[in-house]
Amino acid sequence: MLETYYADMHIHIGRDMHGNPVKITGAKSLTLTNILKESGRTKGIDLIGVIDCHSPNVMQEINQLMDEERAYELKDGGIKFENITLIPGSEIEIYDENCQGPIHVLCFFPTIKSTASFSDWLTTKMKNINLSSQRYYGTGKELQYKVKELGGIFIPAHVFTPFKSLYGRGVNKSLREVLDPDLIDAIELGLSSDTFMADQISELHGYTFLTNSDAHSLGKIAREYQQIKMKEASFKELEWALHQVNGRKILKNFGMNPKLGKYHTTVCSKCFEPLPSDTKKCPVCHSRKIIKGVSERIGELKDTDEPMEDRPPYLYQVPLEYLPSLGPKTYEKLLNRFGTEMSILHEIPPEKLQEALPEKLAASIIQMRNGQLPIKAGGGGKYGKVSLP
Repeated sequence: MLETYYADMHIHIGRDMHGNPVKITGAKSLTLTNILKESGRTKGIDLIGVIDCHSPNVMQEINQLMDEERAYELKDGGIKFENITLIPGSEIEIYDENCQGPIHVLCFFPTIKSTASFSDWLTTKMKNINLSSQRYYGTGKELQYKVKELGGIFIPAHVFTPFKSLYGRGVNKSLREVLDPDLIDAIELGLSSDTFMADQISELHGYTFLTNSDAHSLGKIAREYQQIKMKEASFKELEWALHQVNGRKILKNFGMNPKLGKYHTTVCSKCFEPLPSDTKKCPVCHSRKIIKGVSERIGELKDTDEPMEDRPPYLYQVPLEYLPSLGPKTYEKLLNRFGTEMSILHEIPPEKLQEALPEKLAASIIQMRNGQLPIKAGGGGKYGKVSLP
């Protein structure tokens, strides 16, 4: 029997079990065990992808949890911890002769053994296996072949962001320039784009779109995620859902309105002045460091007005922490009363929210469910903002 599950497939490790940095910019509290607890107990997510599991010390922590019988491997892939499934993965930076700038991709594996094999192989292809998102010395296609040899899933990451993405730098115009299109399992959109924007590029029509958090702190987990129809939260079921096998599929993408993304519009990187996309020099502060927005970049790549048929709905939503006046005490009160963020965002009837919260705050959550909150666009590394009704 198929059921529905929530999944966030892009979460970083800030520190390993020995306190050593993994993702340099990640929070110190972002350890594997803390991620598992936060994702399941607080967020209410069923399936997570942790994309720094190639680091030997992260694998050591996974093995320790299994040795202590706090976690175990599922028959169909993935590692079960309490009520959540971990899919071990790795974010890799490609910069070969076919791409004129670094590109980030996500690689996921069914078992700790296959993850360890991938890590061993990476030690011959990168300088520091202990850190996240490190430069890989080889071609994109060679990396794809290795991932598939190990039974893995391959996904280009945040494909439109101005830095370290497939389309973002303004050089690569097609994924075929760098990757084998037949060995791509899905496309991760990133925080500054959505389904409607991405479907203006026809070569993406054949792929499932994912909306993930790219979390660098515990609070950012599940700021974007998807609802998936599967038999269980496992690696095999996820892979089937990405390819719509036997009724498995992505049901809904939940993501922030792209205008909230910090790279949505073209701005001056120094003073954040909104600018036309062809600006060479900021008229306000005279800086020449202009960051082209995702919306403008997609406009350059656009080659169709016809969206892919049967694409899952993309629903605009913001994390609870984005709502003005929702402080830590109110947040804790909501969790104590309603359980998890997923319950608050999807399941609790409006009248129950109105009983538990001030009128304006309850109204903002209800409006958020309908994608009706007013927002101010972000750009150049600065997030957009929402306001109370």
